[in-house]
Parts: sequence; C-alpha cells; structure tokens
Amino acid sequence: MAQTTKYVIKYKLNGERRFEFAQLENGTPEEARAALDAIHGQDDVISEISVSKAL
Repeated sequence: MAQTTKYVIKYKLNGERRFEFAQLENGTPEEARAALDAIHGQDDVISEISVSKAL
C-alpha cells in the first residue's frame, strides 16, 4: 500500500472558490484533479487548482 499524506486542494467549482482535504500520494495537480473528479459530477467546471500540505 502506498504512503499517503493529507493535502488541502484549493480550487474553483463553477466559478465559486472551494477547498477539500484529500489523502494523496504525491500532491500533484493531476492527482488532485482525479480526486476532485471523483467528488464532483462531470457537468461541473473545476479550475484554478492548487495543492498544499495540510497543517
């Protein structure tokens, strides 16, 4: 099993600023995008993704 770290993902969902916490392996924007796609529907527009380690 891969080692994961808790990250905070800041992003815009349909123009509204949001954030989510997620357990990610590397904290890359691509990994964050995959996590957000799993949470939200395909009709939602996700943009301005930034990832940082949670405190």
